[in-house]
Amino acid sequence: MTEDRILDKFDWRILDAVQANGKMSLAELSEHIGLSKTPCQIRLKRLEEEGYITGYHARLNMRLIRKNYVVFIQVKLEATSRHHLDKFNQAVRKMDAIQACHMMAGGFDYLLKVRCRNMEEYRVILTDDINDLPGVYQTTTFPVMEEVKRAVGVDLSAQV
Repeated sequence: MTEDRILDKFDWRILDAVQANGKMSLAELSEHIGLSKTPCQIRLKRLEEEGYITGYHARLNMRLIRKNYVVFIQVKLEATSRHHLDKFNQAVRKMDAIQACHMMAGGFDYLLKVRCRNMEEYRVILTDDINDLPGVYQTTTFPVMEEVKRAVGVDLSAQV
């Protein structure tokens, strides 16, 4: 990614539009941001090549696909040397059940988000997979009662 390049209002408008609707056609996008198709396509391709846009995704109905049970897990490691952190990070990236993993500062080392069918499936994931991750010392689980908000993008209104 080119971090020193300054994005103009059209670049920001493109980013805002595609994060809201990645399925938007080029014609719709160019009309939405106020550029003709060719310059819009050139800008979109450049934003992709420079790493500002890293992919396009569909938002699935988790209840219908039976993945609507969510838990957050605080993880403490036995040690937090670079070696231990790297081994944990590599192992977590291979686990499909872990939807998100964040290294934290404070009373624990990582916060995991796991999405699965139900408590029984989660128990198996915890005991057979998460507790066997490299260096795990302790876990604390927080089951989600209701998902109140699930955002798909960030607010770019100040940039547009």
